Amino acid sequence: MRGIDLKFKILVLIIIFNLFNLKFAEAAAKNTKQRVRDSYDIVIAGAGMGGISAGLQAARMGASVLIIEPSSWIGGQACAAGVSTMDTFTDFSKSGFHSGLYAEFINNMRGYYDMRSKSMGTCYWYSGSIAFEPHIGREALLNLVNDARRKGKNAFDIFLLSNIIKVNKNNNKITGVVIKTPGFTRSIACKVLIDAGEYGDVLSLAGAAYRAGNSETPFINDKALIQEITWAAVIRKYPAGVPDNLRPKSPLPGYDLAKRNYETFVAKDGNNFKFKFPVETPLNFASHNAYRGLPDSSTPWSYDASKSNWQYITKTVLNWGNDYPGTYGWEGRRGLPVSYLENLDLRAKIERDALIKTLHFIYYIQNELGEDWSVADDEYNLSNRELPAAARDLPPEWQEIVRHMPPIPYVRESRRIVGNYTLTSGELLQNSLSYRDGHTSNEFYDAIAIGGYVLDLHGANTDGDMEWNFDERSASQQFNKPRGHFQVPLRALISKNIDGLIAAEKNLSMSRLSAGALRLQPICMMTGQAAGALAALSALKNKSVKDIKAIEVQWELLNSGVILSLCKYSDVPQGHKFHNAIEIMNLYGLIAPQEYPRQAVYDAYDMELIYAQAGAGKVMKGKDTGYFGLDDLITRGETLRVLEKISSFYGFNNNNNTKLKELRERPDTFITRGDFAKALCNAFNFDDVKAKAKSKVKFDTLKHRHAEYVEKLAPLGVLDVYRGEREFKFGRPVTRGEAADMLARAMAQAK
Repeated sequence: MRGIDLKFKILVLIIIFNLFNLKFAEAAAKNTKQRVRDSYDIVIAGAGMGGISAGLQAARMGASVLIIEPSSWIGGQACAAGVSTMDTFTDFSKSGFHSGLYAEFINNMRGYYDMRSKSMGTCYWYSGSIAFEPHIGREALLNLVNDARRKGKNAFDIFLLSNIIKVNKNNNKITGVVIKTPGFTRSIACKVLIDAGEYGDVLSLAGAAYRAGNSETPFINDKALIQEITWAAVIRKYPAGVPDNLRPKSPLPGYDLAKRNYETFVAKDGNNFKFKFPVETPLNFASHNAYRGLPDSSTPWSYDASKSNWQYITKTVLNWGNDYPGTYGWEGRRGLPVSYLENLDLRAKIERDALIKTLHFIYYIQNELGEDWSVADDEYNLSNRELPAAARDLPPEWQEIVRHMPPIPYVRESRRIVGNYTLTSGELLQNSLSYRDGHTSNEFYDAIAIGGYVLDLHGANTDGDMEWNFDERSASQQFNKPRGHFQVPLRALISKNIDGLIAAEKNLSMSRLSAGALRLQPICMMTGQAAGALAALSALKNKSVKDIKAIEVQWELLNSGVILSLCKYSDVPQGHKFHNAIEIMNLYGLIAPQEYPRQAVYDAYDMELIYAQAGAGKVMKGKDTGYFGLDDLITRGETLRVLEKISSFYGFNNNNNTKLKELRERPDTFITRGDFAKALCNAFNFDDVKAKAKSKVKFDTLKHRHAEYVEKLAPLGVLDVYRGEREFKFGRPVTRGEAADMLARAMAQAK
């Protein structure tokens, strides 16, 4: 009994601690005119998954950050829009690529659910999935924000129910924004502006070149089509019967048409889901609930998405069959017009209709299916001020329902920035095929995030809706579908014509079809984290965004626990002291491994693949990791080839190659530490670098002909691999692992 009492006390303390953190973070997020600063290093439009991640990363790096969010919730599509079933289709514990802030976010919630003996594998008819309740996701994000504030050296402010109404520039350089909150309107100066909003509105306000649908500024076609939206809802079972205030008495106008639509998706005598595509609809209610099933904190029992548990699921998300406009289309076609993004009045009308369509679904479940389900009263509880504009003229009984629904719709497609580079679906495919033949790398040298998803468009997927200039057609959805995980390059985040403007969330420089794979919650968090790192480096170094090297951003991300390379080695697991350096070697193709992988790492991202393998009782197996050879020694000749490649890539002057001529002598012999230090100084022009010390590594009195090179490299952190050694052993040969570490650090410090 004492053990049980102790566990109970610990559980109570954890709950109290979490509630304290939540209330503290919520209070800190409220708008106060007295606290607002005149300037911030970085202003971020949107507190969605991308915006919050950008803010967290930048704040952790020491930048001052202001996030402006139009709704009353943070967390965007995953929390504020209620789409809290993560589209990764993989058992998190076995994942090879979930990392950085996304991993922190999921791990925090996993701890919460583990304490309650509840599974997070409750959706997509698959127990290896990841799902959580929106209010728990919001709490996890607020706790991360609170922690960053507590440990940070600068301001990290979030203004809710607020908007950016103007972007200030000096010629084409961002200088600040004008924000409007419920209490005031004022101008705020900033060095960098990130658009992580749901619609890409700030791209337009900033005068940035952007794409919408298959058109591009200045010739935006309002009639071009983009993906449909969904106003989701979290519903749960009420065993004692639905409370009167959550059971509307009368349907809203248009219900008869909506009823015919929902009858094709869910019916009393519908089918069990059979793990086959296309899905044989209509499904029965239990199969429907298992598609977007959520854990339920309001109950003492647990379940996962195994077929035997579908009937026991008590909480789910309505996000299927209620896409708007859905089956009946917009002017006879699936999708929404670009004017949804461009015309605020039309946007308001469309979102009201999307909300009503989901309200019809709730009425259908209660009155046609006869189920004791309604909106979950433990998720959202919106005040009058927080109630979305789309609900403000609804009858009071329906407004009561909306108070317990997400405050924003799920917007799948926004404006997309035009950069000097545009990521296409064909490139995603090639990138995902890296190492499939046992050696060929198609990795992006400037990769800043890894994702995994199909090219998923909800409507607007005919040939006429595609961007032919990127060689994309309707059939490209299947032909260019990634065959595994893929990377996102840094180039896709940077505006072509506005200095100091960075894109995050769904607003990257990418084609419509590639955006179909990059719009999901996990990859938005990852690209958002990269946007925050890029912005912080630009602001703190007083350098243009375009002048920040990819390696600088990558090194920050790697040191923040982010995985960037698609290639894995059995002798370099994550957490190994050389892991980050080896990732850089992979991305830039510098030191080749002793053996490449012969098959991509198994990490399911495709539902059809999962079900096909489960049905056959198989899981992909094979040599999915290579062997780098950390402890093998590197030769003078190999060192020369690597440094010449770096010199060429960085555009160093030709004199560098002359300085490296000594390495051409005895190329097959192993290089010593002293010679390697000299070669690094010569290749990277460290003779001219006069930087403040970045490392505390010091060696005892140096008496060697190459001592001067060690004295230049040590303060820069390049020799941190030898941290803890009292003497620098000039004559000892350099291992491949040591060489990789020194090279990566030198690249991060080079001019």
